[in-house]
Amino acid sequence: MRRTGFVMFGALLLVIFIGVCLWQMPGLAGARLSKNEIARYMSAIEKVPFPPDERREVVAHVRAWAEADDGKPFYMLNLMRYHDTIRTFPGSPPFTGTPRESNQIYENAVMPLVLKIGAFPLFAGETQGGNVMGFDAGEDGWNRVLLVRYPSRRAFLDLVTDPAYAPIAPYKLMALEVALVPNTSEIVLPNLWVATGVILLLIFVTTGWIRAARRGVSPEAGAPRSGDATR
Repeated sequence: MRRTGFVMFGALLLVIFIGVCLWQMPGLAGARLSKNEIARYMSAIEKVPFPPDERREVVAHVRAWAEADDGKPFYMLNLMRYHDTIRTFPGSPPFTGTPRESNQIYENAVMPLVLKIGAFPLFAGETQGGNVMGFDAGEDGWNRVLLVRYPSRRAFLDLVTDPAYAPIAPYKLMALEVALVPNTSEIVLPNLWVATGVILLLIFVTTGWIRAARRGVSPEAGAPRSGDATR
């Protein structure tokens, strides 16, 4: 019975590991976006409320980025600069709060959607004053930085075309100017699925060692400890 329970415990850890892997690599992991997929995504993105003077360029840039898909994970850098007051545009909801409050509404609402598609934030924080290098007006004055890891460009497009995304997107666009910069990875911490596997394996091995020790068996040799043979 004890052995069966330990095997079931190992199976549970394996299920958790597989679940994390599937969460980090949903759907067609590694598969590049097809032309039909891109067309479908872009049709949906056209319906997201954007400021009219920015819509055409946003759609063009997203399309070009999608067409260059390599099927790999990426990191989206968000550089944000708050407006002095809320900026309204056609399709934006009525809101009387501050730009920071508006963006907080967006971030709180978008996080469940981000996690659902296998993405997660690696860093988020407010800046500490102006740049210490580079003083051009267009390069300075950023207020907030956010770095999000996405399992694929498909996952990002799934996020922005989710029916639940369109109603919350204006809260970010009303609040701030944002630069979205996709990045490849060169030096990063271990992927979450790798870290999860290592941690779960350590838990499994440590649990086995403790069980063996409690039964009076050497973990190395499986032999009874001194004095056990006379009992």
